[in-house]
Amino acid sequence: MSGPAERHHRRADARRNNGAIVDAALRLLDAQPDASLDAIASAAGVTRQTVYAHFPSREHLLAAVVDRITDEAVAAMDAAEPDTGPAAEALIRVLRAGSGIAGRHPVLVQQIASVPVSPQADQERHAPIADRISRVIRRGQASGEFDKDLPAEWLAAVTIKIGHAAGEEVDAGRMPPAEAADALRTVLLRALRPQS
Repeated sequence: MSGPAERHHRRADARRNNGAIVDAALRLLDAQPDASLDAIASAAGVTRQTVYAHFPSREHLLAAVVDRITDEAVAAMDAAEPDTGPAAEALIRVLRAGSGIAGRHPVLVQQIASVPVSPQADQERHAPIADRISRVIRRGQASGEFDKDLPAEWLAAVTIKIGHAAGEEVDAGRMPPAEAADALRTVLLRALRPQS
């Protein structure tokens, strides 16, 4: 092989290695938050040098893991039919779909949430999620289901914060998941309801 074919083969290998490393990091860091990069490399079937070639630091690898979880959550939210039926029901479906993905990686999500980030980085991290929530809220505002006096983006930010609070209650063992989901639904629908 030479020329373009060889470059294409190297790029394909690099994509496979990148995916294998992120897959291994997802599995290991969720089970063992302090797993070493050597352990992640071994689980991915690559060398430590290959891990560092793709991710110069643990923080870079963790950012790629966040991106993967976000991509999975966005796909699940899109599959929850956010544009179908009453907006209130669609919003709850979308939130359940997103939290279902987070629920598959509880230790890792908790670890990610504990890493201090700037407000801008936090906003960027949540942007794809917030976009989906905002879209449903705007639809609810247009139909009269949700308050039109507040910006949809602000209501989406509030929704995310309340969702995090529900998750934290479950993680701390203060509420069972079903009770937290019911409380989240009740509080959100009260907060979004038009004021009379």
